[in-house]
Amino acid sequence: MRDQDVAHLIGYLARARERVTDLNFTVGRPLQVAADGRLHPVFWEEVPIEALTPFQTEILALSLIRGNERLLKDLVTTGSCDLSYRLPDGTRFRINIFSRQGSYSLVMRKLESRVPSIKELSLPKCFYQMAREKNGIILFTGATGTGKTTSLAAILDAINEEEAVHIVTLEDPVEYVHQSKKATFNQRELGLDFDHFASGLRAALRQAPNVILVGEIRDRETMEIALTAAETGHLVFSTLHTVNAGHTINRILGFFNTEEERQIRFRLADALRWIVCQKLLPKIGGGRVAIFEILYNNLRAKEAILLGEDEGRTFYHIIHEGSPYGMQTFDQHILELFKQGMITEETALAYCTRKDLVGRGIDLIKSARGEKTSDMELSLDLESDFQ
Repeated sequence: MRDQDVAHLIGYLARARERVTDLNFTVGRPLQVAADGRLHPVFWEEVPIEALTPFQTEILALSLIRGNERLLKDLVTTGSCDLSYRLPDGTRFRINIFSRQGSYSLVMRKLESRVPSIKELSLPKCFYQMAREKNGIILFTGATGTGKTTSLAAILDAINEEEAVHIVTLEDPVEYVHQSKKATFNQRELGLDFDHFASGLRAALRQAPNVILVGEIRDRETMEIALTAAETGHLVFSTLHTVNAGHTINRILGFFNTEEERQIRFRLADALRWIVCQKLLPKIGGGRVAIFEILYNNLRAKEAILLGEDEGRTFYHIIHEGSPYGMQTFDQHILELFKQGMITEETALAYCTRKDLVGRGIDLIKSARGEKTSDMELSLDLESDFQ
């Protein structure tokens, strides 16, 4: 498949709908694009495709890999490979090619060309505080495609606006290209500039950085080096695929054996600054809106990290009561979005953590609006639910 044909196809799909985020090529399915969290078939008049064949997806995959030995080895030995792609007009994509039942599928994530700001994204104000941290580790968590990379790019942009520091990023692949303002950026890509995150992070410590972004912490070695970097005066940002703050702490402890747990708890209690968990919810009128669970490592959070959670000491409880520190639970953010009229009641209840608390909160909001509420008894003091 010629390069110009590949570019023509991908460009057509990228423009097929508004708010396209992904292109999906799966055997037995038509050409598809994802928009607002849902897949939509796309009919291409030049080459009508009702269902992609294994030959078609393999040809496209090989055309994108372009003979790269590392990518071919990854695909054959691990079953998937990651790469980036740029259209002639500058539009960039992050690509994952993976095998499934003897054929290949591809998912292409469309990347934004301009780095967004915290203000433009309407991110919580505590994100500015994160940008002013001088050392420690800040973790963003959530499923793939929930906007972790975008949030981190906005924080790095805020640092870039204010601080003349050296920022080294280790990414897979590079998604947002930062133009140096006050800061100096060195953005490195997995497979092109380093072989795995642990070795890239170890090398970064010799590159005199003030701020380090590690695209993802995938193993014990990378976690160990990230903690060391945070302990030695660097500000480290990274991501994990966990669903909330408590699961994030447990995932980190799970990298290490039982004999090391006590020491890791002490190190984490000292080095951790923030944990931010993200989800995307369908918004009234179309599109999606981000919600955040935010943990700041205050004295109560340190105690929970050191001693673990119990009935009277849970991360949910700590976050729920931590609004003076910029903390919030998913449920508190969901109620705020419902109050603003951005999401429906059905969405709020479908995505919340504690349906009892959110249900009562919704009834209070509806009662204040003069709307009919459910039969559930209203609680004027939501804090009583924790007693």
